[in-house]
Amino acid sequence: MNKTNFIFFSLILCLGCSKKLNTIVIPEGTDPNFKIVSHQDKGFTATNRKVDVFGIPIYAYEDVEDEKLLHAANVMAQYLDNDEDGVVDNPILITTLLANNAALFMWKKESQIRLNAQDLGADETVPEWHSNPNMRFDASLEEVWHVITHSGYSKAYPEVFGENENSQLAKAMDIARGGVYQKIPSEYPTTAWYTYDDRTCTYDCQVTEYFYWGMTSILGAQKDRLESIDNEWRLNTKDKVAQTDALLYQLLTDSTYQFPTILPNGKYRQ
Repeated sequence: MNKTNFIFFSLILCLGCSKKLNTIVIPEGTDPNFKIVSHQDKGFTATNRKVDVFGIPIYAYEDVEDEKLLHAANVMAQYLDNDEDGVVDNPILITTLLANNAALFMWKKESQIRLNAQDLGADETVPEWHSNPNMRFDASLEEVWHVITHSGYSKAYPEVFGENENSQLAKAMDIARGGVYQKIPSEYPTTAWYTYDDRTCTYDCQVTEYFYWGMTSILGAQKDRLESIDNEWRLNTKDKVAQTDALLYQLLTDSTYQFPTILPNGKYRQ
């Protein structure tokens, strides 16, 4: 081999080495049930990895901690497979979620909230809350549930859980608010127990939030949080929901829909 060919061949080898050295390897994590993988999914390429939960992707930006991503995955799995036998409890629900391209993405900076899916902040995801309720509340319990209700229950059972004025859930909500309000009113009746006050929240959004408050109160997530949530929701325990909001309680404990009965703690099948 002459000198010119040797230099050319060496250059090709070096370029190949450089390409391999620059390949980013995504650590898969240490969770026994879920693996972190890289992806190039359309619409989510701003994120660099994801975890798949029964076919539902949870995406994460590069600066989101693996621990937070895996925690959200475990919470979603526990909501969907509450008896933790490895099979989603409600087959109609998971079919609907997949048909509607349900997804969640996790962000570290607010400037990253620009993808077409439900979002969850890494810093508001607090696995430690489950063992220490004095910590900041674990928002994964809310945002993951929003994915499941918005892309799942509301579309699988639209007459019951639809995010519109005609569903049974919405009718229960309007009783809880003391009236039918397409927009947040300047003041709720004093008898209302659901008084959501974010003026950017449209009617369908208000139904979604009502669904969340009811379910998590029944599951016990809100029992020690009344002082911090009573500006929006006053029935922070299962007994309060059953006694005051009988319509909601009946809907969310109906075995037909196979709702979770145990609050997720982020430790699916562990």
